[in-house]
Amino acid sequence: MNAYLNAVFQRIRSHPQVWMKPLLFTVFVLLSAVLIWWIFNRVMRRVQRKFGDHPLFLKNAHLLALFKKTGHYAIILVVGAWLLKFFHAPVVEKIFFALMILLLSSIADSALKTFLPILKTKVAVRTQSDVDDVLIDLATNFSSVVVYCVGAILALDVIGVNITPFLAGASVAGIAVGFAARDTLSNLIAGVLLIIDRPFEVGDRIEVWTAPKNSATWGDVMEIGIRATKIRTTDNIVIVIPNNEIMKRDIINYTAVSADIRVRIPIGIAYEADIQKAKKIIEDVALELDWVKKAPGPKVVVKNFGESAVDLEARIWIKNPRKRIDTISHITDRVKAEFDKAGIEIPYPRRVLYVKKETP
Repeated sequence: MNAYLNAVFQRIRSHPQVWMKPLLFTVFVLLSAVLIWWIFNRVMRRVQRKFGDHPLFLKNAHLLALFKKTGHYAIILVVGAWLLKFFHAPVVEKIFFALMILLLSSIADSALKTFLPILKTKVAVRTQSDVDDVLIDLATNFSSVVVYCVGAILALDVIGVNITPFLAGASVAGIAVGFAARDTLSNLIAGVLLIIDRPFEVGDRIEVWTAPKNSATWGDVMEIGIRATKIRTTDNIVIVIPNNEIMKRDIINYTAVSADIRVRIPIGIAYEADIQKAKKIIEDVALELDWVKKAPGPKVVVKNFGESAVDLEARIWIKNPRKRIDTISHITDRVKAEFDKAGIEIPYPRRVLYVKKETP
């Protein structure tokens, strides 16, 4: 090792003009890079002190860090390209630019993840169409995969690798994965359609058809994902339903139009009872609840003539759909008590048996 270093030193001493120019150029470029790096950092610190309290930077704390990272990578790119061009190293130059493409891919990914949410809050929410919201959500979820795949392809192309076989293999692999994961892809497509159609929003109360036995059959939408939707029932049970299953069924949404819904309660009375009096009692009981609307007020109609009872139906508008079960329970209990006081019978099926005795 010492002999090799001595030989190099002797060559430099014997031909100083050959080594001096590259050495001085390298030192000059590196010192210039250090100086530019130092100036850039000072400028970024001043910008952070002056504009750090701006709402844009407060909501996106990593935005300044992204600018700083971009500036550093730009300095490295310029310095590296300058040195490699001077020393005429084509192989090293290709490897360097391939690595820089991968580094710049990380910058592009961070920039997309920063600016897409800003674009959604500033632009998409102001439009009446839901298509732009869907496109931004999809871009946010799949931006990293797209950016790094494109970066890898460009890096391989810069090195000189033929990417055609890779693209052909990726196409075949994509078809195979598509067949193997058709259920997942179906859920993804259904998730996109749910986001576009908007049959329900987060916070809406909908009917749940996959609820466990003897549990609540409706709940509030917690999250609408690309693959599945989460619903929390009134029993505080979270049910995750694949989007493909949701798109196959009727969706019953209690809060899509407004918070007002009508509750129907069947009540039977005896044929001998006073129908008008029974109707008045039911309407008065319904108005005892604060969330029952007075305009339009409760209405009781004769629904049917049953085998042993006159079937009435109380139709009551309430202000809060989450009070539906409470409304039914309260009115049922109170109507039974008021009917007992008023002497109105709630009948039940009766059978009369005649026993005939035959004599020999």
